[in-house]
Amino acid sequence: MPRSGGGGGFRSGGGGFRSGASPAPVPASQNGGSRLGRFGSSIADGLGWGASNAVSHRAVDAVLGPRTIHVQHEQVSAPAPSSHYIDSDACSSHNKAFQECVNNHSDDISRCQIYLDMLSECRQSSG
Repeated sequence: MPRSGGGGGFRSGGGGFRSGASPAPVPASQNGGSRLGRFGSSIADGLGWGASNAVSHRAVDAVLGPRTIHVQHEQVSAPAPSSHYIDSDACSSHNKAFQECVNNHSDDISRCQIYLDMLSECRQSSG
C-alpha cells in the first residue's frame, strides 16, 4: 500500500534552511572619525604600550634583580717608543741631517735618499 500524502520527505516550498541565516556584520566606518579623535586615540594607545612596557620591566627587575651597567674606562697611552726610533747619540746627527733635508726639499724628497740611507746604516750598526 502506498503512503498517503503527508508526513516525511523534503518539502520544496517555504520551510527548510536558508543560506545566510545570520545577519552580515556591519562594516566599520570608512572615514574613521575626526583627525583629532584618531590622533588622541594614537596618543592613548602609545601611553598604554609605554606604561605596560615599564610595568613589565619592573616585574622582570623584581624577579631577576636590578640591571646594572659597568663602564670601564681605558686610558690609552702613547705606545712606548721602540729603540728603533730613539735617537741615540751616534745617530742623532744623521737624523738631524735627514730631517733638515726633508724640510728643505719637501717638493722632491728623493734628494734626501742619501741621508736616509746613512741614518738606516747607523741604526743597524748601533742597535
